[in-house]
Amino acid sequence: MSVPLSEGHMQEAWIQLQCPDCDSEWEANVSDLPAPGRQFQCDHCDSYHSMSEFTKTARDLEVLRDMNGE
Repeated sequence: MSVPLSEGHMQEAWIQLQCPDCDSEWEANVSDLPAPGRQFQCDHCDSYHSMSEFTKTARDLEVLRDMNGE
């Protein structure tokens, strides 16, 4: 049974991330992440790339785009 969301509340979604430089992997809540084209910094090696480059799979990128209205 699904529970309807109250107006103004975003559904929680977690995606898998992987740094293109150091290959560290982790999960993050999409609501805590910038839009796909914005810069994002790896907590493990401090490198910067666009957020979309950190998504591990095509599905993760799709979820990130959907949650950001792209």
